[in-house]
Amino acid sequence: MEPIKKVPFTKEMKKDYTILIPQMSPIHFDLLTPAFRHCGYNVEILPEMGKQAVDTGLKYVNNDACYPSLIVVGQIMEALLSGKYDLNKTAVIITQTGGGCRATNYIGFIRRALTKAGHPDIPVISINMVGLEKNPGFKLTPSLIQHGLYALEFGDIFMRCLYRVRPYEKVPGSANALHEKWKKRVIDFVGNTKILSHRKYRKMCRQIIRDFDNLPMTDEKKPRVGVVGEILVKFLPAANNYIVDLLESEGAEAVVPDLTDFLLYCCYNQNFKADYLGATAKSKRINNMLIRFFEWLRKDARDELAKSKHFEPTAYIQDLAKQAEHIVSCGNQTGEGWFLTGEMLELIAQGATNIVCAQPFACLPNHIVGKGVIKEIRHEYPGANIVAIDYDPGASEVNQLNRIKLMLSTAQKNLKKTNS
Repeated sequence: MEPIKKVPFTKEMKKDYTILIPQMSPIHFDLLTPAFRHCGYNVEILPEMGKQAVDTGLKYVNNDACYPSLIVVGQIMEALLSGKYDLNKTAVIITQTGGGCRATNYIGFIRRALTKAGHPDIPVISINMVGLEKNPGFKLTPSLIQHGLYALEFGDIFMRCLYRVRPYEKVPGSANALHEKWKKRVIDFVGNTKILSHRKYRKMCRQIIRDFDNLPMTDEKKPRVGVVGEILVKFLPAANNYIVDLLESEGAEAVVPDLTDFLLYCCYNQNFKADYLGATAKSKRINNMLIRFFEWLRKDARDELAKSKHFEPTAYIQDLAKQAEHIVSCGNQTGEGWFLTGEMLELIAQGATNIVCAQPFACLPNHIVGKGVIKEIRHEYPGANIVAIDYDPGASEVNQLNRIKLMLSTAQKNLKKTNS
């Protein structure tokens, strides 16, 4: 078998190439497009494709690969083969964590799929913080980082606020309308060609939270259901069969932790690596500085959430680690690692004792630190109502739905006992 060809993304390509970004979290990624375009990259976030993407992915990736890799490759190949793009002026971008999960190997899957489809010259750009690959035409400049991180933080605020108030809105559609109003303002702000005002960013964070906090809501009591799991299956509606919509339609409130927390988890892991696995003290210092930087970005939103009537403030990554370490070692860093356990414990502490652990079938890290810890968590918290749901091309949606409904039935019974 011939080696897979790596085509670099050059400076000349930046001028007239369209860069495709596979979808992962619409509520966040819709805000990223103006951030990239501000920095001169003509990017396009791919739309959700559901089963169509999975079917296409199965043509190019062996079905023993994980479900998220099938979806990512399927999205990309479906778009490239649609006839919509000039394949001589199209590139693909993908993130890499550098960890032991197969997610790090997505870039290899994509290149193999492109070669198989007869398009080996399409560049695949890697976004990573560990120096895995470099492309002369793509740079993580301070401007791109600033615009991108602002977009990410706004996405976390939207997700936290929208999911909290929408199930209780007095006027149907008012929460989504408020989200759309602020989404337009955020896109305009993030895509501004001038230097972004951090003062305005902080003000907008506070205003968004206050507007959602003051939205007319009913006093109805509904079970709160946390959603955790593998990052793509957790955030991409098409991958988890629209679990947030399902939970809301069944009379529950979905609670999904911030996307930023995963980045903080990756940074925090350097502490264990430096202390026990031979990583340098310098890498530990740099990553702890990054954590402090992220917390500085989130400070105004956290303070406003803490003052609000309806919202909980975001968690600190150090607290998540401390909560989890008596159950799983912080050395469990493949995939979502100890972070998955930490998120479940944080949700329980916030009153979301009902949890769906969404995981790709046969994703070993998630089975160990997701499904594997459920018994111990139930032992510590007898009221914990946790169900692990496997997502896979061959998984039965009916079985998934029935298991979630069974969990919700128990949640409703527990809520009645609490309120009686």
